Amino acid sequence: MEDEERLCSSSCSDWMAGMPSSFWDTPLWNLAIPGSHDTMTYCLDQQSSVLKSEPMVVQVLDTLFPCIVRPCIIKWATAQEDSISNQLDLGIRFLDLRIAHKIKDPNNVFFFAHGIYSLLTVKEALTEVAHWLDQHTKEVVIIALSAFDGMDLEQHRHLIQFLISTFNNKICPNHVTPSLQECWNHSYQVILSYDDSAASGHEELWPQCEYWWANTSDPNRVISYLEERKEEGRPDKFFAAGLNLTEDARYILSHPCQSLQSMTLSSYSLLLNWVKHQRPGSGKTCFNIICADFVGVFSSEFSQLVIGLNQTLLKET
Repeated sequence: MEDEERLCSSSCSDWMAGMPSSFWDTPLWNLAIPGSHDTMTYCLDQQSSVLKSEPMVVQVLDTLFPCIVRPCIIKWATAQEDSISNQLDLGIRFLDLRIAHKIKDPNNVFFFAHGIYSLLTVKEALTEVAHWLDQHTKEVVIIALSAFDGMDLEQHRHLIQFLISTFNNKICPNHVTPSLQECWNHSYQVILSYDDSAASGHEELWPQCEYWWANTSDPNRVISYLEERKEEGRPDKFFAAGLNLTEDARYILSHPCQSLQSMTLSSYSLLLNWVKHQRPGSGKTCFNIICADFVGVFSSEFSQLVIGLNQTLLKET
């Protein structure tokens, strides 16, 4: 009972540091970990052109009517409101980062992207994460980098070198089985998942973190999809289940007064109720990382709920 009370009362900004000793040797992929989907979309740049990977019709419309297209994209592409440091303070320990390089930019400056580019650069955001970790020395963050829009091999090399130099000794190598105790013993605080073949040969970089994504605007179908995946069995290591809803052109046109935020918040209670019935662990139907949009809208409610799932592991021991 004392361990359960300690788990529930620990601060979300340092919840790993406050975990009971019975969790210290558990691999992190067997714990319930809260994550944010499209972590950096709180700072999209309305002055930015749309990505070249977007459908041609969107690119053409952006050229003709940028004052209409870009606010619409921001309304439906913004999946978070809180800064990356605030998300970490709320207990988020999985960051979903979609990287992009502007096609005509001769410099190796990298941005985040979701339809359009971010205001903040990768360097600015990840330097902020490194500073946050300096203040929270027992917390471990899983950083999943993907998409890499507009990047060639040489740019991947620049980005990888930046990651290694920024996090340096904080990086947990990919051959380690990371538990809290193992990470604390070696001062590891960062697990870098890099979803590209350019990561080959770098022990600092982990392979792609599988992300279960339903690709629907219907929360009931999201739940059905996750239940189906759960029955198929979980991956051996890190993986994420996405609670995020996804709109399509038909939905946007038929809901002109809505946004991704209003669509998400109308379904939040249903999705969170599903979370309450999940459990972490190594079993076939167990979950690991659970991601959501707008993780700070209800303060730390989402993070506390996911972290609290780890109580089921206490009851099994």
